Amino acid sequence: MAKWSANLKAAFNKAFPERQIYHRSGGTVRYISVSPWQQAIFAAGLAALAGWTVFATGSFVLSGGGSALSGNPDGRELAKYERWVQELRAKDALSRSLLEERTDAFQKETVEWEERQKALEDLYKQLKGEDDLETSSLKGNGAALLVQASIEEADSRQSREPVRITAQFETATSRGSVRVLKMDQERILDEAEEIATERTERARGILALTSVGSDRIVASSETGGPYISLANATSGPDFSNLSLTDTTFYSRLSQTQARVAEMLYYEDIVSSLPLGIPVGVPYRLTSNYGVRVDPFKKRPGWHNGIDMAAYHAAPIVAAGPGVISYAGPRSGYGRLVEIDHGHGFKSRYGHLSGITVKKGQTVEVGDLVGKMGTTGRSTGDHLHFEVWFNGKPYDPIKFLKAGRHVHQE
Repeated sequence: MAKWSANLKAAFNKAFPERQIYHRSGGTVRYISVSPWQQAIFAAGLAALAGWTVFATGSFVLSGGGSALSGNPDGRELAKYERWVQELRAKDALSRSLLEERTDAFQKETVEWEERQKALEDLYKQLKGEDDLETSSLKGNGAALLVQASIEEADSRQSREPVRITAQFETATSRGSVRVLKMDQERILDEAEEIATERTERARGILALTSVGSDRIVASSETGGPYISLANATSGPDFSNLSLTDTTFYSRLSQTQARVAEMLYYEDIVSSLPLGIPVGVPYRLTSNYGVRVDPFKKRPGWHNGIDMAAYHAAPIVAAGPGVISYAGPRSGYGRLVEIDHGHGFKSRYGHLSGITVKKGQTVEVGDLVGKMGTTGRSTGDHLHFEVWFNGKPYDPIKFLKAGRHVHQE
């Protein structure tokens, strides 16, 4: 034990021998003695400081930097991640809400578009074949129609070119935007109104050629029916819930529907007029309407119709569609057929040698109603043809002239 203690002391003295530090200042030399124990204590302090530095540096690196400086690094990291998750959830909820809102708005616009589309398709069906009066009664036995926009004898409103629908009906999935489709619908509505106005003017022009005129027909038309208030008549979409664009559209739709109704009214009248030639073979006009020299009394008299001559038993056909209101003998006319065309119009076919129809029978333009003859107050085979409106005779020549713009000869 004494030997081990002596060896340890010798090693200590060898490692830390007594040292002297000399200091010269102003010609004076001083020295400071440093004992072995003082050196050992100083070395131990340096070793402790170096060890602490190594430990602190290692802890800083291993703990991820600045988190080692905080009091609770794991808690702060967890709080940061939770904030990130909450922000992501909030963004997801906002995105879902916006998506649902836009989906509802799109579905609402789609429903409105479909309602508008249906209304336009109904108008389109009524306007189908805009250059023709779409009535089978005017076509007769395959006769083509030739209703032109310009009629020389008609009023000045007949001068415009025909209008055709150029916009196409689309489905809601064929375009990228419902708004674009609505713009197409408004264009269709504009064109439909233009077509309805054009066709109304054509029909009114034909009526003007007959000398009866549309105003006189409207004034004499029978009207009636239950009272319906204006509020009920105009009830439709709730305008308070519609956008300005939709409100404008439905207002225009009502206006166009009124135009189409007017068009159909006048076209229905034109389709029923006796505008066709009542003789089914080539003929010659032997007597006009109005004042003439009576063939029996040889003095001026009034002639309510025109005389059209051909040959005995030549086919006599209906000048327009209607219902046979009379078929039989009548004083002055001989064998007579009378057709009621509706709207106050009637046509008469006199001096027939034979009658091929019966009272109450429905006929179309061009249907055989009898055969040419010379019965009654007649001097030879011919057809006495009259046109009446509300109990008053009119010049049949004007109806035949108007018919040239309807029936292609």
